[in-house]
Amino acid sequence: MSKSERDAFGFAPDHDEPIPYRKRIRDYYVGLGYGRPYEWAHYAEVPFTPLKRPVNKMRVALVTTAAPYKEGTGDQGPGAPYNNAAKFFNVYSGDSAKDHDLRVSHIGIDRKHTTATDKNTWFPLPALREAAAKGLVGEVAPRFHGLPTNRSHKTTLDVDCLELLARLKEDRAEAAVIAGN
Repeated sequence: MSKSERDAFGFAPDHDEPIPYRKRIRDYYVGLGYGRPYEWAHYAEVPFTPLKRPVNKMRVALVTTAAPYKEGTGDQGPGAPYNNAAKFFNVYSGDSAKDHDLRVSHIGIDRKHTTATDKNTWFPLPALREAAAKGLVGEVAPRFHGLPTNRSHKTTLDVDCLELLARLKEDRAEAAVIAGN
């Protein structure tokens, strides 16, 4: 990506990061055969706003990059190798009151040091429901939402994020917990 493209997105320079884990991830993607390293969306100014009231009074949604299980597309279980066939390419939603079979084999995670066996670390919907039951959040939004990891900033910003925002507004969510994998 050129400097003018990075500037157009408002990305901060590569050296401006608090934890240098991204080099290892970039190297991982190159090792998968993608060629040039992935360029992370890293903003100089964070496009988030503070909460306007206490979270225990708000409707909170969960957003995840975990994928629904796809039968017939290979190993997707904990400890599975990277599985591109398990990727999804459109925003999806599911009933927050139910448990779902989501997986992370399509994500470029550090498989040497983790196995993804604890589903609550990458899809904490049961924990969010428990937090609502304890009064720590006002309520859980009726749906959780899956956001694809297409590796395209343009698609993510111009298509996926707009669709996600529309769904969050439909659900009258006031805040979102993002479980990016």
